[in-house]
Amino acid sequence: MRKPLVAALFALVMTGAGAAPAVAASAPESAPTQVSAKAVPADTEAAAPTLQAVSLAGTVALSNCSGSVVRFPNSADTDPALVLSNGHCLETGFPDPGEVIVGQASSRTFSLLNSAGTKVATLRASKVAYSTMTDTDITIYQLTSTYATIKNSYGISALTVQNTHPTAGTAITVASGYWKRLYSCSIDGFVYRLKEGGWTWKDSVRYTSACNTIGGTSGSPVVDQSTGKVVAVNNTGNEDGERCTVNNPCEVDASGNVTVRQGINYAEETYQIPACFTTGNKLDLTLSGCVLPRP
Repeated sequence: MRKPLVAALFALVMTGAGAAPAVAASAPESAPTQVSAKAVPADTEAAAPTLQAVSLAGTVALSNCSGSVVRFPNSADTDPALVLSNGHCLETGFPDPGEVIVGQASSRTFSLLNSAGTKVATLRASKVAYSTMTDTDITIYQLTSTYATIKNSYGISALTVQNTHPTAGTAITVASGYWKRLYSCSIDGFVYRLKEGGWTWKDSVRYTSACNTIGGTSGSPVVDQSTGKVVAVNNTGNEDGERCTVNNPCEVDASGNVTVRQGINYAEETYQIPACFTTGNKLDLTLSGCVLPRP
């Protein structure tokens, strides 16, 4: 979780009013053109992906975060489309530790982007299919549009969520619809437990240092550059070198040893999500192989 990047004064707001787990931004949906030097590094262009498999096509901008239109290996074109973001990006506030939200009404809107980062449509949710910040940090919205409608109307295909565990060393791109930016690096490794404030996440992805994600990149898809598939969802980074505090997650190994890596950023794996959805993109947490937390 990371502070919103609008002005330094917001840091005080965050510490006093439930600071944003992970990397949410509190700016309006139309991102500000001028932010702090930390928010927009001088080498923005250097963050472009090295392979053409990755672009901003299919990503979305939320009012305070990033996200993407996603499908699963068995999704049909006629299924209602889904948007993947972070649990801490939920419009009704951060889910508490241990809380799981299923089927919550929502009419949230999303700006759909093409490969150049240009808005081509406004999509609307019909409900929150699933949201939690326990074990992982995800929100999955069901939309009022099908994949076929989105493809036929706007020429945009959904990103496919890989249903196998990602691999260390994989070249990845974090694609932020909020900032319309791409960050490229590699998977440095995996974290047994990642703790931040009252939340704990399991088997998190740790990036190499080149992915210097910022506020507003929360919920961005983490895309395997060689396949174009989503392998994780971007969610946090240690800003100040503090130990296990909000905006300063710490790594905890199986023996309980704690490691703090200031300036390093993280994501939550998504390979376990497809096993929890059945025909018609319907959530079923009782399915064999589904390990997502239940309400």
